[in-house]
Amino acid sequence: MWILWAVTGLWAASFSLIGEFLAGHVDGYIAVFIRMVLALLLFLPLWQPARLSWRQHTQLLAIGAFQIGVMYLFLYHAFLYLTVPEVLLFTIFTPFYVTLLDDWLFQRRRLPLRWWVATLIAVMGAAVIRYDTLSDSFLLGFLLIQAANLCFAAGQVCYKHMELGSQRNQVHVFASFFIGATLATGIAMALFADLRMYPTTTVQWIVLLWLGLGASGLGYLAWNLGAKRVNVAQLATMNNMLIPAGLLINYVFWGESVPWHRLAVGGVILLFSVWLASRRGR
Repeated sequence: MWILWAVTGLWAASFSLIGEFLAGHVDGYIAVFIRMVLALLLFLPLWQPARLSWRQHTQLLAIGAFQIGVMYLFLYHAFLYLTVPEVLLFTIFTPFYVTLLDDWLFQRRRLPLRWWVATLIAVMGAAVIRYDTLSDSFLLGFLLIQAANLCFAAGQVCYKHMELGSQRNQVHVFASFFIGATLATGIAMALFADLRMYPTTTVQWIVLLWLGLGASGLGYLAWNLGAKRVNVAQLATMNNMLIPAGLLINYVFWGESVPWHRLAVGGVILLFSVWLASRRGR
């Protein structure tokens, strides 16, 4: 569980860097593609494809393409129709999709009721923190965000259930994950990017290096490794812990205003959902 908490902190800090140094200056599709290329370069020297069958490599490539590549494609289009608070609000349904897809895709036995309750509580907690007035044309944006949530949830669940061997073995095959992500984001960049908005300053490249090697490279590996070590309800609820973590990082480092009363109430609700998901049944 500590791995998921560590990655949550890592990603929360990364969102602040994107907002401060990249958003509005570097095209989102270009930034994401650069991140995936850097993450791929991090794992290519370690790649030992003989450790898995080509069928497994294909599955891992597809997971990377959907969990990151297609997810970002939907996410960046949603910003054309939604405000930032609305985007954050609509991502709170990810725990539901993690739980539902785990049940539907892998035909598990009936999931414990407390897992469903924990997932619902996690959504409620995040809603308390992030709820804001909705714009008139939010429906299309809402559907795009739900598609992004489904891609991210499906990637986590599928990776969790793949037989990939030990953690060391997973490190040696994880390049396949980023091959899929790089292909998907490369196609998206070719179709939708404004090629005039490429990174031009040293600070922008330093931020992209950190995002590519740290947040994307090490972050996605650690998150997926952590997903294999927790139950599906713990994984589902942890998806929403990024919201209060991101608000705190923005306040501490960038002085952004924080709705403290909503953050406190929502944070307690989220922590309770994680505790409930972590309880062992009799």
